[in-house]
This record gives sequence, structure tokens and C-alpha cells, in this order.
Amino acid sequence: MNIYGIRAIYRFEMARTFRTLAQSIAAPVLTTSLYFIVFGKAIGSRMGDIDSVSYGAFIIPGLVMLNLLNESISNASFGIYMPKWAGTIYELLSAPVSWVEVLLGYVGAAATKSVLLGLLILGTARLFVPYEIAHPLWMIGFLLLTAVTFSLFGFIIGLWADSFQKLQVVPMLVVTPLTFLGGAFYSINMLPPLWQKVTLFNPVVYLISGFRWSFYGMADVDVAMSIGMTFGFLTVCLIFVWWVFKTGYKIRN
Repeated sequence: MNIYGIRAIYRFEMARTFRTLAQSIAAPVLTTSLYFIVFGKAIGSRMGDIDSVSYGAFIIPGLVMLNLLNESISNASFGIYMPKWAGTIYELLSAPVSWVEVLLGYVGAAATKSVLLGLLILGTARLFVPYEIAHPLWMIGFLLLTAVTFSLFGFIIGLWADSFQKLQVVPMLVVTPLTFLGGAFYSINMLPPLWQKVTLFNPVVYLISGFRWSFYGMADVDVAMSIGMTFGFLTVCLIFVWWVFKTGYKIRN
């Protein structure tokens, strides 16, 4: 295992984050604050509690997941796409590092940034809404597992993309709508029976439900199912990345 290679990639990616703090950290936190002002205060004050949880507190896990998914994908996809776009990918391919070490460096940095952002959003939420975390260890576990899984998914998107526009297609047209429709701002039990069944085909439902359970001990779907779905998606992504590096498909732009 080339520890120095992993550390070099990881430090380079983390340094890029600190060079663009306004885009990487400030913008998501400010956007989340606006969500709390509009949904938590303006709208939430007119709504009743959901399973004995105030509406402002109820939406916290959904807002964290909304940012975590998008930032994990964006950070990882942009990180691997830039060497392709700049032509420095050949230096990486000729370096004495394996695909596992490349993966650990890029995905590890993207997941670290996403987890830090998630924790910052939780800290920001405390300024607007009082809340308690019933299962803090499970909360951290869900946070880490989701960040790693979707950073890996973003890495795949970065390998696939051949333009900056394609980097935004999946986060904007797929992930964000699925998050909004996956119970980020409501419980799927509030939907008509038919739509409750349809919603179960949305994989983001399981992520948000499991994460909300770690806060309040309440979930729309079984927690074991949430963990299983996340591990299943992680496994599929790992297999695909292994195939990409084995065949060289889409590595070179």
C-alpha cells in the first residue's frame, strides 16, 4: 500500500477545498440557513408536530442528507474530472499507485469534506431549532456510510463525464428531485397508500429514513432495510470502479 501516494492525493484535494471556502462551505451552510428560515420558522410555525417532533426539527435530517448527497457527488466528480480535463491524468496513471490507492485518496477527501459540511449544518441547525440525537453513534455511522457511498458514486460520474455540463446532470436532474420526493420535508406516511408504495422505489427514502431514525427513533421504513440498501449501492459502485480501472474505460478523456 502506497501511503505516500494516498496522502498526496488526499492533501491536494483537501487543499482545494480550503482555497474555495466560499463555494465549498459557506454557500451550502447559507442555503441551509435559508431553508430553516423559510420552512422551519415561516412554514413550520403553522404546522403541527410530526410524531411528537416539531416540524423544524423534523426536517433537519432531510436537509443534511440533501446537502450531503449533492456535495459528496460534486466533490468527488470534480476532483477526478479536473485531471482528465487538464491532461494531468497521465501523470496519475503512470505514478506507482494502484486504482485502490487512487480511490482512497479521491473518495476519502470527498467524503471528509462532506462529513465536515454535514456537521457544520447540524451546528447551524442548532441556531434555529432545538433538537436531540437519540442514537449519536448510529447518526455518525449513517453520515460516514452515506458520504463514502455517494463520493464513490461521484467518482464514477467524474470518470464518465467528458464535459463540465455532464458533471451536473446527475446531481441536479436525478439526486436533488429524488431527495425532495424521498421524505426530506415530510413523512411518506402522510401520502396516500398508492404513493407510499411508489415512493419505496426511491432509494433516497431509505437513506433519509434511517438517518432520521438516528435522531428521533422514528422511521418510515425498517432501519435494517436502510442500512442494507446503502451497503448494496456501495457494493455496486465498488464493482463498477474496479471494472473501469481494469479495462481503462473512460479513464482517459
